Amino acid sequence: MSIRRLLAVVRKELRHITRDVRILFLVTVAPAFLLVTLSYVFALDVGRINIAIRDLDRTSLSRDFVASLSADEDFDVVAHVQQDEEVEPLLVRGTADLVLTIPHGFTDAALAGGPAEMQCIVDGSDSITANQTLGLLQQRVTDFVADLLGQHSVDGGIGLRVDDRAWYNETLKSLVSMVPGMLAVIMCMPALALTLALAREKETGSFEGLTATPVRGSEYLIGKLAAYVIGGLVSLVLAWLVATQWFRVPFRGGFLDFLLLAAVYLFASMGVSLLVANFVRNQQTAMFLMLMVFFIPSFFIAGLILPVSDRPVAQAIAYALPTTHFIDICRGVFLKGLGVGSLWRQASVLLGMGAVSLAGSLALLKKKIA
Repeated sequence: MSIRRLLAVVRKELRHITRDVRILFLVTVAPAFLLVTLSYVFALDVGRINIAIRDLDRTSLSRDFVASLSADEDFDVVAHVQQDEEVEPLLVRGTADLVLTIPHGFTDAALAGGPAEMQCIVDGSDSITANQTLGLLQQRVTDFVADLLGQHSVDGGIGLRVDDRAWYNETLKSLVSMVPGMLAVIMCMPALALTLALAREKETGSFEGLTATPVRGSEYLIGKLAAYVIGGLVSLVLAWLVATQWFRVPFRGGFLDFLLLAAVYLFASMGVSLLVANFVRNQQTAMFLMLMVFFIPSFFIAGLILPVSDRPVAQAIAYALPTTHFIDICRGVFLKGLGVGSLWRQASVLLGMGAVSLAGSLALLKKKIA
């Protein structure tokens, strides 16, 4: 074996890797990217849980119990409420995942052997998170009772019980919360189709032929985007029928509101797809990039299975995905009956994504089409 020839082959292959962006990405960046993404598939523990407290007892024991819940990073007390009317807005806005009510006479009942019942209302629109939240709360109650028994000698023991209820998905069926979330993910397909269409035109040469026509770059891109948004809305109606008629998922919101919010999401996702299409020359690369940019992260870190992680890097990636915001929209409209007025923040973010992406695409395309 000739070392000289061997080194020549090595140099040649290194040049090939560094000159081909796709191979360079696969060889160097893709493993790290997939590790970050796929690691969250197996990290099925719920992160920080935001809770609201309604303490009607206002005794040292009730305050000690609340302090024990927030002693570490699992529970974060985000609000103290006094009236029933304050509960629903916290759950609707997503400010709190759980509202815990400590009733009058809590301390007396607990020290008398119980049961001292506390009411827990959990947001059931995400059933996986809700089940884990209820299990963690029950464990904290058990630990609190054990600590008290170790500190005090109480005849008959100490009795605490949590009466839990789930709103928006009373039975906590995973299908009810998963189908609206999945609808948000599968609506990436029209954006993928748009990218493939643009890549196909580059492969066949019809894209270059546009330079000899009076069509402006802005007319070309916006026309394509509009056509695919219309097609995406048709596919959305079909998916909505499957969700409501086949899977029997309750739809509590307004259909026109849902269509409007979906159009905003399609605008955002297709704006990103137009931007991606500027950097690809064939359909294979377009497919790969769109799967990496949209599909895989949307499944695993956009809040479909578990809430968006509170780790800064994962959080930044998640909120940069249009799907993350549309998952909130779908679950909000389907299960909570929210409208555009309640979901304007998510819609505004999507509009911003679409506008910035479209502007970037137009700026890049002007160099090629007069």
